Amino acid sequence: MSESGRIAYKFCYEISEHFSFVSLEEFVVMPNHVHGIIIIQSPSSVVGTLHATSLQSVQNEFMSHISPKPGSLAAVIRSYKSAVSKNIHLSDHGFSWQPRYYDHIIHSARELDRIRDYIINNPVKWES
Repeated sequence: MSESGRIAYKFCYEISEHFSFVSLEEFVVMPNHVHGIIIIQSPSSVVGTLHATSLQSVQNEFMSHISPKPGSLAAVIRSYKSAVSKNIHLSDHGFSWQPRYYDHIIHSARELDRIRDYIINNPVKWES
């Protein structure tokens, strides 16, 4: 695994330390992407929206509208990608993420097993 991969792995492993309502079911860091199953419980506290000041009300309202909501998968992924980028950029200024990510809600134990197997076996498929 490359140094960038080790950084991505380390921060994957630490997600639940930063988000107490999140657990990582399974994950793997591939040469150019990451797969993971993230389980989100209800956040322990409700976080209010941004309160605008009179001079910044339009800008704050806009930013509040487009920013990931606290407790959401988007907020977790944004934080993860930010932490990984910050640390990788110390040695690799050319690193960048793809702008989006793929998410899927898992609806059954059977589906969870299928996706978990895919994640576990993906590195073997990559090498062949």
